[in-house]
Parts: sequence; C-alpha cells; structure tokens
Amino acid sequence: MQLIVRYSHADPATFRSAFDADAEDRGRNGLTLLQLWREDDGHSWALFQVSDAKAARGYLDGAAAVFATQAGVTATDAHFVDTV
Repeated sequence: MQLIVRYSHADPATFRSAFDADAEDRGRNGLTLLQLWREDDGHSWALFQVSDAKAARGYLDGAAAVFATQAGVTATDAHFVDTV
C-alpha cells in the first residue's frame, strides 16, 4: 500500500525544512518517503510506502497537524492506494 499526499503551503523552503524534520515521526508511524515533488511554489506532492496502515492513518489524524502548522501547510489531500 502507498500513500500520496498533495500539500498546499505558503513557502516552499519552510515546507521542506519542516518536512525533513518530520521524517523520524513519519517513519515511526509506518511511512517511508519514496518521492517528493514540488508542483509550484505553493504545492508539493509526496509518495510514501505504507508498512502499517493503522499507524499511518493515526499519524494523519493527529501528529500530522503539528507538522502542518510548522510547515505552513494550508490544506492536504491524502489518498491510500494499492498497486493493481
């Protein structure tokens, strides 16, 4: 299973710094970063491998809000997907 997330943010440098600082927390919650893309100055996409779906969902419902505040994230759109 994988997770793809589109982040809307105010500043790409602030977002990237906070995103990098959050790597350990994501890892503890079953998420491994596969790719990070910047769409434009206000949007980034991340693709994660999910090793623990329950922990990853818990992260999105809780700790991700702390990251979002630190990163200047104004909106997210997250989707769990499976390869078919």
